Amino acid sequence: MHIPESIHALICFGARPGEGNPALVVEGGDPSPQARQRLARGRNTTCVFIDEDGDGTVRVDYWYPHMRSPLCLHATLAVAAVLFRRTPDAEVIAVETAMHGQRLALLRDGDDYFVRLAAQAVPQVDVTAAQAAALLGTAPVSPPRLASVGSPKLLVEVRDAAALYALQPDLAWIAAWSRQHGINGIYAWYRCEDGVYEGRNFNHLDPALEDAATGVAAGALTIALGRSLVLYQGRAVGGDCLIRTRIDGPALLVGGAAAFA
Repeated sequence: MHIPESIHALICFGARPGEGNPALVVEGGDPSPQARQRLARGRNTTCVFIDEDGDGTVRVDYWYPHMRSPLCLHATLAVAAVLFRRTPDAEVIAVETAMHGQRLALLRDGDDYFVRLAAQAVPQVDVTAAQAAALLGTAPVSPPRLASVGSPKLLVEVRDAAALYALQPDLAWIAAWSRQHGINGIYAWYRCEDGVYEGRNFNHLDPALEDAATGVAAGALTIALGRSLVLYQGRAVGGDCLIRTRIDGPALLVGGAAAFA
């Protein structure tokens, strides 16, 4: 017998109240992959499903409308908001990802939530500036880099805001190249000022599905640059998201706002 389904709608990484990247947190219901994909596709929203093992392990299973994902950090912030509402006195809540068993620690800092995680191995792919330019449609201003906190990203620095928002890459080509090399798309970014950055993520075939906030890319960029970041994203899709990262010894924290919609 399935546990009755409970769905929580949240918006995450919003720079201001009422803004952010939407996610649905689903507890109970039909646990089959087909049902989960059907729900994500039917709602046209990132969905994260919470499962609890008999030993108390909490597993989180991420589904986009078009595919299952090993990790989605804005959805993980949504999980944190749901779980901390359930156990408000907790200091840290541990979860594991369903696909790869990656261990994540959820923390709360005032009205914000953070995910503590570690750098992950990346595919051994030598990406030249010329290759990055061909994929993205503009020449990078620094060597392209690969980094991962659970979902590998190709990080490409562009000149400025004008260059970032002029990008119209061939998304089908990026998707095919990413599948070939085990990489989850391209994150284009530029330096606004010291410690403040802005970026766009390209890993969907449909331009309308461009992310308003990509926490795994923020984590990857933190690893690549070796510093804490304030990262803005979402202007291309009419949103205004803010992601904060912190170096935490050998680990890092990625976080921001998560509010019930």
